[in-house]
Amino acid sequence: MSVAVDIIVSAPLWPDEQALEALADKAVRASVAASGARLARNVELCISFSDDASIRELNAQWRKQDKPTNVLSFPTPGALKTKPMLGDIVIAQETVAREALEQDKTFLDHTTHMIVHGVLHLLGYDHENDADAELMEALERRIAASLGLGDPYEGTSPLQHATQTD
Repeated sequence: MSVAVDIIVSAPLWPDEQALEALADKAVRASVAASGARLARNVELCISFSDDASIRELNAQWRKQDKPTNVLSFPTPGALKTKPMLGDIVIAQETVAREALEQDKTFLDHTTHMIVHGVLHLLGYDHENDADAELMEALERRIAASLGLGDPYEGTSPLQHATQTD
């Protein structure tokens, strides 16, 4: 099974497109492998590297929250085993940069975590309640460790991030 990752870079402060492609491919592959999801052959997804203004509009339209957020995920309807398109992920550069600074992480490490978080949403994971949040966070921690990253939730409690992340 392969996952094709299409990226769109629509904000100027992101690293160059080749670096983002490599980062996205690695994070997506690790997320799908760790999740054990059974996907259609040759499935694809799209990651848009955007800015706060664009993600704020999307957040207001789709989640009725008129504020920027770090990542939004838009899964394509249908069973994972049969759909050729998993969906779309949108990541806001300014919010991710601010959070990375506040959490004493590198920008690229935090971006990687946002990709992982977004992919898990496309695969059906969520954090709407404590049990689901603990399950999703445990998987994110395993994926982060497999990528050589630190614990993305170190110093937080379950659901604490749910108000910030899609």
